[in-house]
Amino acid sequence: MMPQPPADVPLLVAENLIKEYGATRALDGATLHVYAGEVLALLGSSGSGKSTLLHCLAGILPPDSGRVWYAGHDLATMPDTRRSELRRTEFGFVFQFGQLIPELSCLENVMLPLRLAGTRRREAARRASDLLERLEVADVADKRPGQVSGGQGQRVAVARSLVTRPRVIFADEPTGALDSLNGERVMQLFVAAARETGAAVVLVTHEARVAAYSDREAVVRDGRVREQERVR
Repeated sequence: MMPQPPADVPLLVAENLIKEYGATRALDGATLHVYAGEVLALLGSSGSGKSTLLHCLAGILPPDSGRVWYAGHDLATMPDTRRSELRRTEFGFVFQFGQLIPELSCLENVMLPLRLAGTRRREAARRASDLLERLEVADVADKRPGQVSGGQGQRVAVARSLVTRPRVIFADEPTGALDSLNGERVMQLFVAAARETGAAVVLVTHEARVAAYSDREAVVRDGRVREQERVR
């Protein structure tokens, strides 16, 4: 794991990112700072570039120009194997529809990142069970994703994102497929669990009620970012 920067130094920085899809410029000089332990909401209308920014921050998409720095290291200069390792161990992900593996039980879905990292099965099961308990879905551990509700499935997905104790969690519209009641509950549990682990959360949303759980907001518009000043 890379050394933690001082509290007043950003853990993750996007610097003048440009990303184009054919004739469409999704990012047009986007710059953003993410600090350890904060929940940062990326707001913007559909097509504003916020999901593209999230994917560049996570090292999933390479920008056409500009740099992404994580703990002082340039993602672009890292070998592919190291970026893949980061996404397995130091980065966690929550998507709108959970993307759980239907053939595995909910417990096995949460265990999977640990097993891929070489953690012994018993230890992986213990850590996964603890998170399912904390997120109030221990009762669905043995069920498959198709047998649980949308809200339960999304909490399982949140547990999976936290199980490796990542330093940054990327959440792309994590409550977009849920009704308001389930969405509120998922966000309450998600933010509480992330704070317990000290993870930074980068949250893409267009919903004010979801953004209300953040410490700070950044508005993405036409591929550029306007971020709130951090309150120390």
